[in-house]
Amino acid sequence: MNITEWGLLVFLSILWGSAFFFVGVAVVELPPLTIVLARVGLAALILLLLIVYLGHSLPNRLSAWTPFLVMGLLNNVLPFSFLNTGQIMVSVGLASIINALTPLFTALVMAFFKEEKLTVYRVIGVLLGVLGVVQISLPDMAHGGMRMAGIGFCMAGAFSYAFAALWGRRHLMEHPPVVNATCQLLASTLMMLVVASLLEQPWNLPLPSMRVWLALAGLAVFGTALAYLIFFRLLASIGGSNVMLVTLLIPISALMLGNLFLNEPLVAHELTGAAIIGLGLLFIDERLLRKIRLR
Repeated sequence: MNITEWGLLVFLSILWGSAFFFVGVAVVELPPLTIVLARVGLAALILLLLIVYLGHSLPNRLSAWTPFLVMGLLNNVLPFSFLNTGQIMVSVGLASIINALTPLFTALVMAFFKEEKLTVYRVIGVLLGVLGVVQISLPDMAHGGMRMAGIGFCMAGAFSYAFAALWGRRHLMEHPPVVNATCQLLASTLMMLVVASLLEQPWNLPLPSMRVWLALAGLAVFGTALAYLIFFRLLASIGGSNVMLVTLLIPISALMLGNLFLNEPLVAHELTGAAIIGLGLLFIDERLLRKIRLR
């Protein structure tokens, strides 16, 4: 990874960190699936206008849409729905910390499907990730309840992202990033129209406040449309496991935004768990450890 790619990775972490914040604002007044529908629908419209402006064309055969339908399911419909539901039960910061397990799950998925080797360092990283989740969940394990369910939903979202990285690497590398981003969001919008209509009937909901409208706009423009342009650019150049390292950085911006604007406390056992997960991600990445070893 060169300096430009590291810069894009940091910028992507800020965009996706803000997405957790925007969802935290919106979920107070809107149900989770409706938020997903608004997020992917508005982002798809923005990117569709961009694609027309740039002169790209959309696939004209049904079979050509299959990779985007699967990517939309794995990268948007499932993880967004799981994470939004989890954020009803846990804070913005905690949801982003659990989401940081994505590279650990990605390493396991990539190894299982023989895309990448599961080295000793990566095994240690996975074990540290499990330890970090235990540290975060320890106060709630004895009592169970909503927070444990919220942590479970967020973990399911992170697991779905791991399969999305595998699918994107295998099936979407021949398309420009803007085409990948637009087509998966269009496919996601179609799926969410059906799911949200059946389960939440958004047209029957009361109109949200201006604060929520602004959060939805920020979620679509910054946390989705712009973020996915950068994501697919990085996926093509640095690979699935590397791009998923973005989740190491996301909790920093999410925790700060949640604390400053939503008055969410910084809890000691959650920060400790985040640090353990972060250490695990350094083992997953391996490069820093190899440099230390060489010295």
